[in-house]
Amino acid sequence: MQEADISRLGEYVDAIEDIQNDWMLVAAGKDGKANALTASWGGLGSLWRRKVAFIFIRPSRYTDEFIKASGRFTLSFFDGYKDALGYLGKTSGRDVPDKAEKAGLTPVLVDGMPTFEEARLMISCRVIYADPIEREKFTDKGIDDEVNPTGNRSIMYVGEIEKVYVR
Repeated sequence: MQEADISRLGEYVDAIEDIQNDWMLVAAGKDGKANALTASWGGLGSLWRRKVAFIFIRPSRYTDEFIKASGRFTLSFFDGYKDALGYLGKTSGRDVPDKAEKAGLTPVLVDGMPTFEEARLMISCRVIYADPIEREKFTDKGIDDEVNPTGNRSIMYVGEIEKVYVR
């Protein structure tokens, strides 16, 4: 992968289509290991005069431990690989440590950050804000009932985009 100009990020990714319909992998590393999960939610934008990505991770997910430990995460986007991303979304790295390889993806480090050889785009982020989603803050409780039926709500992470890499 080669580093790309962050100001041209919109040329590389359609935030709504690529995240909601094609999915992305959120990855983080700690202690020489990495873990990733599939996400179909999140976004890219501007906040506090910074280019940011925002993601939502349930504290029960193994990747959350890696984000908390490192204070960093990557977003990787693919052309295709939907079956692999589906597998990664259903399989925990706690139970299957080499789940990326079993899904047919090749984990690599780019500038010290975890991504995948098959990714067409990787966005590297530093966490600048984290906040748990709370039921009482929903203005439409029906949404909370729909997406959090067990009460296992996500933590919102806002990451400042530090680097962008393209294949």
